[in-house]
Amino acid sequence: MRNGILLVLVGIVAFVLYLGAFIVNPTQQALVLTFGRIDKVVQEPGLNFKWPFVQNVVFLDKRILDLNMPTVEQNLANKKRVVVDAFARYRIANPVLFFQRVQTINAANRRLSTFLEAALRNELGRTSFEVLVRDDRAGVMDNIRRSVTTNAAELGIEVVDVKIRRADLPDANSQGIYARMQSERQQEATQIRAEGEEQARRIRSRADRDAAVLVAEARRDSEIARGEGDAQRNRIFAEAYNKDADFFGFYRSMQAYEKGLQQGDTSLVLSPDSAFFRYFNDPMGRQSAPATGSSAAPAAQ
Repeated sequence: MRNGILLVLVGIVAFVLYLGAFIVNPTQQALVLTFGRIDKVVQEPGLNFKWPFVQNVVFLDKRILDLNMPTVEQNLANKKRVVVDAFARYRIANPVLFFQRVQTINAANRRLSTFLEAALRNELGRTSFEVLVRDDRAGVMDNIRRSVTTNAAELGIEVVDVKIRRADLPDANSQGIYARMQSERQQEATQIRAEGEEQARRIRSRADRDAAVLVAEARRDSEIARGEGDAQRNRIFAEAYNKDADFFGFYRSMQAYEKGLQQGDTSLVLSPDSAFFRYFNDPMGRQSAPATGSSAAPAAQ
C-alpha cells in the first residue's frame, strides 16, 4: 500500500515537473507571466521551470529581424520626385517593454513601418537628388536611422540599421530625362560632325594648295631640265657637226628618211632630183642641178 502511494506521488511530481519545464533556445528569450503579469525574464538558453497552471511563458526572438518597407514616392528638396525602396534591421532590446507595448512581431513591424516611412519622408524632403544618389547617401540613411531609433526605443526595440536599396526617378521623369539626354547627345554629335567637316575642308584645301605648288614646281623643274637637255643636245649636235659635217648631214638625212617615209594618212609628192633625195642619187650627197619645170608640192589624200 505504501509503495503504491509513493509511486503515485512520484508520478504526480514528474507530471508537475513536465508541465513546468520549458527550454529557451539560443535564438530566443522568454517572459514568464503569472496570471498575465510579467514575473521573470529569461535571456540565457537552457532548461527552466515555471509553476504549472499558474504561470505561462511567452517566447520572443533574440535575432536581428528584417523590416521591408513598401516603395515610397516623395518630392525632394529640389522639387524632383523620387521613388525610394528602403528596409530596416532591428532587435528586441527590452523584452518587457516590447511585450507591454506591442506583444507580437507583426504588430511591431506595423508600428516600425509607420516610424520608418515618416522619418524617410521627412529626411527626403530636406535632401536633394544629388546628395541622395551621389554625395552623402550614407549620411541620409544615418539621419533616418537616428530618427527611427528615437521612436522605436519606446517599443523596446533597437534599430540596428536602415538602408536604401534603390532611389530612382519615376518612369515618366526617367523618360523625359532620357529624351533630354538623347537630344543633348544628338546636338553634341551634330556639332562635332560640323567641326569635323570644317576641319576636313581645311585639310583638303591645304592639300590641294600643296599639290598645286608641288605640280607647279615639278613643271618648272621639268621645263628647266628639258631646256638644259635641249641645250646639251644642241651642243652635242654642234660639236658633231663641227667634227664631220658630211657625216652629220648624212645622219640627219637618214633620220629624216625614217620619219618622213613612214606610212600614214599624208602623202608627199617630191621630185626624184630634189635635195631631200640627194643621198639616193649620190652616196656622197652631192646634189645635181634641178630639172626645168620640176616642182614639189605636198598633197593630202
